[in-house]
Amino acid sequence: MSIASRLKSFLGIETKAAPSLADGSGYYFDLFGATPTLAGVTVTPHSAMTCAPVACAVRSISEAAGSLPLHVYKKLPDGGKEKATYHPLYKLLHDAPNSFAPAVLFRTQLVADALLQPHGGFALINRVDGGKPAELIRLDPQTQSVAVDTSDVEPTYKLNGRQIDGADLIHIPTPAYDARKGLVGEGRNAIALALVLERHASRLFGNAARPSGVLSLKGNATPETVATAKASWQASQGGDKSGGTAVLPLDAAWQPLTFNSVDSQFLEMRTYAVAEIARLFRVPLHMLMQVDRAQPRSIESIGQEFLSQALLPRLKSFEQELELKLLTPEERDQYAIEFNIDGFARADLLARAQALSVTVSARILNPNEARQIGFGLPAYEGGDVFENFNTSSAHAGGALNTGGANDSEKEAA
Repeated sequence: MSIASRLKSFLGIETKAAPSLADGSGYYFDLFGATPTLAGVTVTPHSAMTCAPVACAVRSISEAAGSLPLHVYKKLPDGGKEKATYHPLYKLLHDAPNSFAPAVLFRTQLVADALLQPHGGFALINRVDGGKPAELIRLDPQTQSVAVDTSDVEPTYKLNGRQIDGADLIHIPTPAYDARKGLVGEGRNAIALALVLERHASRLFGNAARPSGVLSLKGNATPETVATAKASWQASQGGDKSGGTAVLPLDAAWQPLTFNSVDSQFLEMRTYAVAEIARLFRVPLHMLMQVDRAQPRSIESIGQEFLSQALLPRLKSFEQELELKLLTPEERDQYAIEFNIDGFARADLLARAQALSVTVSARILNPNEARQIGFGLPAYEGGDVFENFNTSSAHAGGALNTGGANDSEKEAA
């Protein structure tokens, strides 16, 4: 026994061997983000995006989040808010976070990273003049990997092996329960099933030279004869020639094959795989272009469901991370960073006009606010007054505008 072994035995230090590559626990697969699936394929964030339903779900959420306006608001004493266009962060968040990427692209890519990558998406905060944010730079996970250590209460970050302060990183967390795996890692078996079905369909239709049957040769066929018959069949029936009239030699016979139960359920399996991915990302099936089922609800209600369950949680996570990292504790009491979801939640023209008319009549909005929210029209003079135009007291000279009885009542008095 070596001196080191004796010392470990005396001190009670237990030595455990690292698991080997043949170990079934998947230690090294998890370490390198390549855990195999039950379907036999490896699912990574990049291979997952080659699956059409996954790409559609990620784009539905990330592009919607990227297209919504992001504003810095000033909190008012009465509980309201107004745009703080004078704030240094306003142009940084609303227009362009840096000199080479518009705000829409920046937010879209960052939300996509949060949905696909382990731990989520990251952006570097470049600060100047004593800590003021000057630009935000998205960290591409392919070239600028961020390692996260969550062994302590406060996570620590390393960028390409160099430790970096968490206050200088925008971290949009993954919605997965286990952040080390990410949403793709947790749902890898559902994604793998869709990938396997897609590959099977591609091989089935790509190999059009082999119809569903067996070409058999009579007599004692030599390997050369079999090879010649195969090449002749593929030359006459392969590619764009499939579906034509097949001419068989005298010593050959064609026997068609019937589909088994697995083949007959292939379309249903693909539909089920799309539904599984919809559950994983919490998006309605119609957002994944799955419209072959009757929906008991209207498209507007389903859109509201997408907004409240799939999109809004990502937006709130984005907003609070920006407020935490970009605003000082004193500024958080005075300002708020929020997405404007009014444009996304708009109904059709008639329903929008009716809803705005009701809010103006109820003096919830004034006409100028309704014009801007509903139609993006500029304000007009006199449109800032909160009054109900459907009542006689709202007209010029009425009680609502004069603060008392109308002119006719004053003259009679």
